[in-house]
Order: sequence, then structure tokens, then C-alpha cells
Amino acid sequence: MTLSRRGVLGLAGAAGAVGALGAGAGPVAGTGAAPATGPRAERVRTGFEQLAADGYAALAGQRIGVVTNPTGITADARHLVDVLHADERVDLVAVFGPEHGFRGTAQAGGSEGAGRDPATGLPVYDTYATSGQQLADLFTRAGIDTVVFDIQDVGARFYTYVWTLYDCMRAAALAGKAVVVLDRPNPVGGRRAAGPVLERPYASFVGREPIALAHGMTAAELALLFNGEFLSGTAFPQGPVRLRTVRMTGWRRDALFGATGLPWVPPSPNVPTPDTALAYAGTCLFEGTNLSEGRGTTTPFEVVGAEGVDRRWAEAANGLELPGVWFRETWFTPSFSKHTGKVCGGVRLIVHDRDAFDPVLTGVGLLVTARRVWSGFAWRSDHWIDRLTGSDRVRTLVDAGAGVQEVVNDWAAGLARFAAVREKYLLYP
Repeated sequence: MTLSRRGVLGLAGAAGAVGALGAGAGPVAGTGAAPATGPRAERVRTGFEQLAADGYAALAGQRIGVVTNPTGITADARHLVDVLHADERVDLVAVFGPEHGFRGTAQAGGSEGAGRDPATGLPVYDTYATSGQQLADLFTRAGIDTVVFDIQDVGARFYTYVWTLYDCMRAAALAGKAVVVLDRPNPVGGRRAAGPVLERPYASFVGREPIALAHGMTAAELALLFNGEFLSGTAFPQGPVRLRTVRMTGWRRDALFGATGLPWVPPSPNVPTPDTALAYAGTCLFEGTNLSEGRGTTTPFEVVGAEGVDRRWAEAANGLELPGVWFRETWFTPSFSKHTGKVCGGVRLIVHDRDAFDPVLTGVGLLVTARRVWSGFAWRSDHWIDRLTGSDRVRTLVDAGAGVQEVVNDWAAGLARFAAVREKYLLYP
């Protein structure tokens, strides 16, 4: 049988997905990938690569809608939408963009809206701020049978892509659609969960369900947990979604992104490198304060500060002797977001031992010391910190003068319960 040009392009894309950067290849030069630590893993093959290697059998005979963004790429940096659209074995009919949009151009709290992808001509739908029956109706209107999810997460509960996955699963169940999750690495590893577990009265789009702040799971593992723990029972009479997960090969829980051999694409505008992702679960807590978390600089979430902060903060933070990290006095001038155009004093995180570093512990340590040494410290008036941490406990304890260990001890019991539940859904050693 003679292949059309579309078929040839699709097969070439699949071959690239499967064959590029053979086993054992190192990090891609120029991607910003963090240096590997721990045992050297073989080159990770993503869920998409496994799907392609199987000839897209899991998608056969179905009209497909893909939920993705710029991170949905093959090992040789082709976008999966381009590859799938070019392959006659796949009936790709729609694309769905999350927060920041399908092309990733929108800042935090925004999206690109609906439109048409100029490269493929496919309709692009906006899922941001859409959930429940409204999202189910969108899937029905798009004429799809199966929702395919492929987005790079960063491992923090308040990073909204995991809740886009959750909302899509819930909407798919309501609309009678199936869901296929193509797995990717947790770039900060998955050895353990850390931080407080969300309390349901504080649920929002930065945390729909009670999971730990740093969950230590991949998207496929989270999908299994969502289906098994939250999308079933009397609270969800539709029953769990028809879910299929496509695992990676070559990924181990102790591997940071630099050990995967995969190219890094910023999953959102303010997570430019794997080093940003490593710090994010801790320093993003400063979104709930009047200090800048480094948005509008070249190193967001690796610097934190405000006008009037001086070297006493770095000294106090270093005095905690937190594992794996030092703090250096720094100055920066944000080009947007908080303190735009103003010189801010603050701290720069220098992670010297990635295996020992605990971003949530570090974030709490910085909150405790900032409040002690800077008289201008304040929480956001809407108590956004409570949404980020999952309850009012961190805020009230810090205000009461609690030390770092006292704050950490407060969430220990809830974290232990979550860790036991989490264990049932882990796919990788």
C-alpha cells in the first residue's frame, strides 16, 4: 500500500519519538536541564513514545482530542499534535489548552482563548476556568470520543495542570468519554511526598482534593489516584472515568529531570528551567505575601524579596541550616508583577545538594525568617496563602511566632495518611 505524504510524516514523527536520543544519552545541550544526581538512569521514554511504538493502538477507531501545551513534545522536540495530525492511524479532531494556553503565551491566571491552530488547522478550545458540566459539554461539542492528556507537570499541588487533568477526567465521565494519560517524569523526583495536605474547605483550582503540597507523583499516578479516591462513590454517582495510562520506561523515583535525557520545555512562562521547578513548591508560597517571588526576573522562584529587605534575611535563613540549600543576599528589579521597576532586596537560593533539598521545608523557613526580620512583611489580604498551603494552619502558626519544626510537625499526621494512600498508585520503582 502506498503511504500518503500525511502518513509518511506521521511515521517519521513516530520514529523520531521512539528513536531519538538512544538509551543512555545525556541531557540535551542548551536546554537548561539540571545536572543529574543519584544513579544514572537510561534515557527515559515518555508515555507518548510508548504509544507511538505500539502504533497508536490505544487510540484506534476513536475521535481524539488532545489536552496539551508546548511541553507535549517527542524526544526529538516535535510537538505531538503535529505528529498525531500527520499520521493517518490517528483521527485527531481537536486540541484543548490549559492555563497559559496551548502555545504557552499567557501569564499566570490567563489563557489564550479559543481559535484554530495555524500549523494543523485544528480547532483549539480553552479549558481554563472551565470544569464540570460546562467542560463536559465542550467535549461533546468538539465531537471527540477520547481525551488524551500530555503535559509536563512540576510536582507541586498548586501547579494547575494536575487539576486540569482532574477536571478533564470528571468532565469525561459526565460526557461518557474515555481518558488516556501519556506519562512524563516528575522533574523534581518522586521519592516522597512533602508538605501539608489540602483540607477540603480550602479547595480551589490550585488544589481540588486532599493531596500533599509536593505530591511526589507523575500525571499517570495522579490520574489513578483521582479515579480511585475522588471520582467514585456517592459523591460522584457517574462512577470513575474510563481511564488508560501509558507509562514511561527508564524513569526511577530518585531521578531529577537532568537524569532523564529529555529536552526541557518551560511548562509555563515563569518556570524556565528544571532548577526553577526544583524550588517552586517552596518559594511559590510567597505568592501569598507582599514579597516578590521573582516573577519579572530571569530567575523566578529562585529569588524572593521586596523593597526594604536587607541582608538580615539571608543571615537568618542560613542560621536555620536547612538541608541542601544556602541563601545569598541579592537584589533584583522585577519587570512585571509585584514591585515592578523597583529595586528589591532579598535572598537567592543556592541548592548545593539536590538530593537533600526539601523545597517545602525551605519555603516555610523563609516565611518564618522573613516575618521575624522584616517589619514590612504581610500576607495578601485575600489570605491566598491558605489556598496555597491548603488550610489556615501555616499562616496562623507563623503569625504566632512558631518555629520551622513546629510548623512542619503540625502537618505530619495528615502527610502520613496521604503517603499511605499514595503508595497504592505508584507505577515506578
